[in-house]
Amino acid sequence: MTEPHSEREFPRTFVPATADLGDWDAIEPLFEELVGRQVASGEDLERWLLDRSELSACLSEERSRRYIDMTCDTEDEGKEHRYLEFIETIIPRVKPYWHRLNEMYVANEQRQDLDHQRYCVLDREIEAEIEIFREENIPLQTEAAKLSQQYQKIIGAMTVNYQGEEYTLPQIAKFLEETNRAVRGEVWELVAERRQQDREELHEIFDRLVALRHQIACNAGFDDYRGYAFKAMQRFDYTIADAEAFHQAVEECVVPLYRQLNEHRLALLNAQGPTKKGETVEPIDSLRPWDTEVDPLGRAPLRPFDDVGELTGGVQRILAGIDTDLESQFAGMLERGELDLESRKGKAPGGYMSTRDEIRRPFIFMNAAGLHRDVEVLLHESGHAFHSIAARNDPIVAYRHSPIEFAEVASMTMELFADNLFSVFYDEDGAARAKRKHLEGIIRLLPWVAQIDAFQHWLYAHPEHTREERAHHWIELEARFGPNLDWSGYEHVRESLWQRQLHLYEVPFYYIEYGIAQLGALQIWTQFREDADAAVSNYRSALALGGSRPLPELFAAAGAHFDFSADTIAPLMEAIDIELSALPA
Repeated sequence: MTEPHSEREFPRTFVPATADLGDWDAIEPLFEELVGRQVASGEDLERWLLDRSELSACLSEERSRRYIDMTCDTEDEGKEHRYLEFIETIIPRVKPYWHRLNEMYVANEQRQDLDHQRYCVLDREIEAEIEIFREENIPLQTEAAKLSQQYQKIIGAMTVNYQGEEYTLPQIAKFLEETNRAVRGEVWELVAERRQQDREELHEIFDRLVALRHQIACNAGFDDYRGYAFKAMQRFDYTIADAEAFHQAVEECVVPLYRQLNEHRLALLNAQGPTKKGETVEPIDSLRPWDTEVDPLGRAPLRPFDDVGELTGGVQRILAGIDTDLESQFAGMLERGELDLESRKGKAPGGYMSTRDEIRRPFIFMNAAGLHRDVEVLLHESGHAFHSIAARNDPIVAYRHSPIEFAEVASMTMELFADNLFSVFYDEDGAARAKRKHLEGIIRLLPWVAQIDAFQHWLYAHPEHTREERAHHWIELEARFGPNLDWSGYEHVRESLWQRQLHLYEVPFYYIEYGIAQLGALQIWTQFREDADAAVSNYRSALALGGSRPLPELFAAAGAHFDFSADTIAPLMEAIDIELSALPA
């Protein structure tokens, strides 16, 4: 039950405590009051900004709560209706008011009395919002949001039957770690076939999204959606050319190491002798898509927990080994019921942390299925939660959220901090395997990030492409960035593999951030190996800044450089390679 507003840690001072933030008749008078208020001094303007921020936080939380409810149970039509109702009836009415308030702020003469150091980041964000706003785009953006929700519903409904049981896709993923290659192949094929059933509908949704997004960009005066997206995502500190340079640097510095790891994996798989049952492992001519998750030495899969209680208990012990304050924050989330972790039918895919901006509290959503990856995901989302908590005291809601490029540093660093503490789940051998799996996963991630991002650049630079051209270009990028896998007989699966990446449907151009952030996290990790206390202190100091400073300053506060060229990537890959060399196979 939600506590009364008067008893909240951050009670409302502008929005009435009884206001229903799902009712436009309750919302509109608040906007009108802000629009009509006389602002005669710098102090008046700051008060106006704080009241505007409170309204923004209240509306954001209303949307967040409805989104959480819907993703936790996509089969509940009532929850779906409440979320879509907000998307369709509230957000389209809110956007013109935000634009009007932005224009009022930029035009206000009292801005000169504000502290430039304090407000420079907010200023450039508001100016960018004004530049791209077009009222005719509001219904197009609403339609895009509804299409994204359709994608969630389709993916959330996907299940497969195996050996008489029904599994969600996250749940059945554990069989891809089985040492029996026939089992892995059978399960992989079941999942691939299930995805193929909705392939055409997902194509149709994506075709409509590309067309909508291109029209939105053209309406705002851009040649294509790339320029619009960079402005909308407020990428002030790097350009499209920088992103393309990142693709090239990953191709040069990471892909060779990635493929080398897979060659080594193939050799190890073929080096296995008789099993405990005396069975001889058949030689493998080439790596297939179902050979990438199994232990290459034929050891049983890592199974860190049987239920989410064991997962949260283990993660809490890991956090205690990193920083007792962070462990306490996690314990507080557990007590408040701010996590929904288990995978189940009808639950949306993936994982996320959502901040409920009014009460300034995080919520973690994920699909745990008993895999080691679940441990990493919970650590990742906990990093986001710690970021939310660290910045919660800033009165300006925009400053309680950092740019995604640094938000992901918070989460990815937490995964790396935990690498030497996996013994809470495993014996010595298992802990070493888990660490190797994580570090190799980083090498696998960066090429995938570059591939997805390069794919998006091509998609929106060629908005009239056909599905066949889309598939062809994806395969070209797979040859450039992908692993050396044998897709024989499954070329049709390979060409639509991108459909599993929800970011392409829901948050276009949000993906390179994972690559940029991973480089920042690795830089903090190199500090951590030398002086753990100093690295954790720098990390927490940077999180506390929220989004109040530009990206380069946020990275610098954590002791990292905001750079994603080969000059930064190459030594970090060398550091990972050295760390892997010190671990048993």
